[in-house]
Amino acid sequence: MRLNSISILNYKNIAQADLEFPAKINCFVGNNGMGKTNLLDAIYYLSFCKSHSNSVDSQNIKHDADFLMLQGKYSLRENEEEIYCGIKRRQKKQFKRNKKEYPRLADHIGLLPLVLISPKDDGLIAEGSDERRKFMDGVISQYNSQYLNALMQYNHALKQRNALLKNEMMTDATLFEIWEEQMVMYGNYIYGERKQFVERFIPLFQQNYSFISEDKELVGLEYKSQLHDASLAEKLVKNRERDRIIGFSMNGIHKDDLEMTLGEHPMKRVGSQGQNKTYLISLKLAQFSFLKQTHGVKPILLLDDIFDKLDEKRVTKIVELVAGDEFGQIFISDKSSKHWEEILPRINQSSRIFKVVDGEIV
Repeated sequence: MRLNSISILNYKNIAQADLEFPAKINCFVGNNGMGKTNLLDAIYYLSFCKSHSNSVDSQNIKHDADFLMLQGKYSLRENEEEIYCGIKRRQKKQFKRNKKEYPRLADHIGLLPLVLISPKDDGLIAEGSDERRKFMDGVISQYNSQYLNALMQYNHALKQRNALLKNEMMTDATLFEIWEEQMVMYGNYIYGERKQFVERFIPLFQQNYSFISEDKELVGLEYKSQLHDASLAEKLVKNRERDRIIGFSMNGIHKDDLEMTLGEHPMKRVGSQGQNKTYLISLKLAQFSFLKQTHGVKPILLLDDIFDKLDEKRVTKIVELVAGDEFGQIFISDKSSKHWEEILPRINQSSRIFKVVDGEIV
């Protein structure tokens, strides 16, 4: 898959841009705050119908404008695809594929597989289990639309059960049973998909980490779930009274986690900045490989200012890896063009360096 060109109007600090891209490596260089990340975010938006950094659509419109527009032209398998997004203040956004509007935005997710690696990925290690569940859910949803629906239904049932738990006047067990049945049906499906995903994902992750670190460190990744050793239906019934005291459902797939380790210790506790960065990049590159297997096309890869805190050896190994034939089109943001001017001629791939200054890209 390839993004051939993009047109941008009034997206964050980018007033206007019409850009054409080579098939392999596209570098955007400039100081912080100039708009490099905003450009990558516009590409992200066309795949996911949302910004990676700002969930409020109207806040992505340039501050002195009333609307924004994004339009990308892609080559996907043997077809040409044109994706359009238009947002006006206080109006519903429009999302179109080949000039035909989607009835549901969810129908677009998965058409244009994309992987973003950014500084925000630090939360996968540093923050709570919710971030790691979002990571699993985000990957699986890109190739399995049924999973996204199951997740929405499970979360609705969980919300309803939690509301019953907080209602001190509620004594009717039948209402609990209705929502617990929904949680069990959708929860079991989600658990099965997560388990299958992680089993296939781990070897890809281990392979990437070994290559980048040159086999100098041993890392681990393990899926943790209450459903490994017990029935969710039994847990919900058994712990209903305890949950009423707490006011929250303490059992279910909403408590799942990914355990990340360096040696035998939690990565969060013992990993250096460079090791944490290598771990996260290896995760995301494994996500790329996994989506490539499931979609049958190479996703677009966005690398947003990822080389900070990495030594020169690891930077070189990462560039060597993504410049290979296993990867397709790549968009990179960086503060300096110096090492790209040295690296790009060596890898003999179609490439271009764009300069970004105050929202203008040349």
